[in-house]
Amino acid sequence: MRHLSPVPEELLVVARRQEGLVSAAQCDEHGLRSHRRSRLVEQRRWTQVTRGVYDTDPVPPDRREGPAVSDHRRRRAAWVGLLAFGPEAIAVGPCALALLGVQGLPLQITAQAALPGGRATGSRDGILLRQFDDGMTVTRVADRYVATPDWALAQTVPEVARRYAVALMDSARHRGLLDARGLDRAHDMARGRRGVARTHSWWELSDRRSESPLETFARLDCLDAGVPPDDLQVVISGDRGQFLARGDLGWRTPDGRWLIAEIDGAEVHGSPHALFADRRRQNLLVASRGVALLRFTARDLAVVGRVGAEIRTFLDGARGSARSRTGLRPPSVG
Repeated sequence: MRHLSPVPEELLVVARRQEGLVSAAQCDEHGLRSHRRSRLVEQRRWTQVTRGVYDTDPVPPDRREGPAVSDHRRRRAAWVGLLAFGPEAIAVGPCALALLGVQGLPLQITAQAALPGGRATGSRDGILLRQFDDGMTVTRVADRYVATPDWALAQTVPEVARRYAVALMDSARHRGLLDARGLDRAHDMARGRRGVARTHSWWELSDRRSESPLETFARLDCLDAGVPPDDLQVVISGDRGQFLARGDLGWRTPDGRWLIAEIDGAEVHGSPHALFADRRRQNLLVASRGVALLRFTARDLAVVGRVGAEIRTFLDGARGSARSRTGLRPPSVG
């Protein structure tokens, strides 16, 4: 039985930088010719994603596991677009945001790219070739062209739901990729695009203090429930003014306490170290007489309206207790 030579390690290094993907041209550069690639595909060690693009991971993307697998799949979609259309291809829209590290994209995004000068060779295999925007600026990520954050947001926001759109704006600002003026510029760039009319009010909801998409989702949930938080990243101090902890979202209750909502994401809070830190922070907050604490997870936020309803119920109860202590009765109904 003839044993095939191993895949060059230098090529595997390239693949790791590209979420496991390589192009036929990159394979040729490292001496892995077409007949060898065909054998790897036949043996199911590699898969051919589209013409001239190969995945070196034999596990299908939807069966891969790990703490950051969702981000991996989004970046992989971006690399599929770049490799499918050659070295001049530019990652645009959600693919650009994925490569720029902006958080808040939907779980699945479409592989897409653009070519300079508006050249269109045609979309294929579910990979979208978009028209190059006139005047679009680009930056470099891993030696490939990527639309700048303002253009990428302008291209993406009209195509996604509100919670994702605002989360993307929050993340871009929180990471320092855009300031308030840059966000305004992105909004202007988005004008005239299909679907943008419904988004104009969304751009005003961005808050750079949100540290994760889940925090953005919770804030919007509470806004829609009529109980927007009074503050974000609330610093809680002890009796002597010492720092105790910081809460994600906070509301002042009628008795002068803080209601703090902590938003727990599995990818950030799932490690043993993070769990220990969360427990210590929770103990400090609960021990403080001036704080009431509620905790929510991604599962809570998957049900739109749940978090806002719970916060509203708690605040209504706190107001009712305050009225009872002051001897006031709520007005009668009917």
